[in-house]
Amino acid sequence: MLYHPKLNILFMEQIKGKHVLVAGATGGIGMQLVKLLAGSGANLFVTGRNREKLTALENDFNIKPSQVFAVDLTNANEVEQMAASIHASVPQIDILINVSGIGIIKSMDSLSIDDFTRTVQTNLFASFYLVKALLPRMKESKKGLIVNVPGVLGKVPMAGAAAYSASKYGLVGMMQSIREELKRTDIRITNLFLGGVDSPFWDNIDLRVQREKMIQELEAARAIWFLCQQPLSGVVSEMVLQPFNHQAI
Repeated sequence: MLYHPKLNILFMEQIKGKHVLVAGATGGIGMQLVKLLAGSGANLFVTGRNREKLTALENDFNIKPSQVFAVDLTNANEVEQMAASIHASVPQIDILINVSGIGIIKSMDSLSIDDFTRTVQTNLFASFYLVKALLPRMKESKKGLIVNVPGVLGKVPMAGAAAYSASKYGLVGMMQSIREELKRTDIRITNLFLGGVDSPFWDNIDLRVQREKMIQELEAARAIWFLCQQPLSGVVSEMVLQPFNHQAI
């Protein structure tokens, strides 16, 4: 949305017409986010693990079949092929939003090597593959926005989150380092540190949690939607959104 400069209100980025990729679009937050972005006029590209849900998004929001990808983000070749398909139709992705990921919360006694490896591959390597494939076109135009969701466990660890926190701390460090490389461009990098969100993330985690007191999926999606409209004169490097009754940061 744009405001008259005499009102002393910052000009904001517009979503309408922007080429936006939502990675993790079939998750709880991702599906809500796609709805908000579609309503704002974005040209959407979506990827996720659930083919049925991808088809529903395609039908519900009139997304072209060529812009819907059932991709394993932990497979570098599949990510590169997706990027090539995207770049065959548009010059670049203007906004890359990664809300994909898994959560394995186990003590070190029960955390297996496979658990640790899968967590790091899904939450860190996949993010690296996405940025590696899509950033070069952003650098050519010297503009773009990358939004990742490390969660509060990417800032404040907790017992049982050795694998999860390792992957999210790694994500934060990686993106901060990449940010240093991009200082002579208008490419923005934003990390959203979400607290507990009432989503399928918790379905297979053996912890006593009060999901009714958590952030709702739509609220989390609205935060990301807001971040897509940052002031033209600045950047939101970080945002923290967490349940009122459980503030860790």
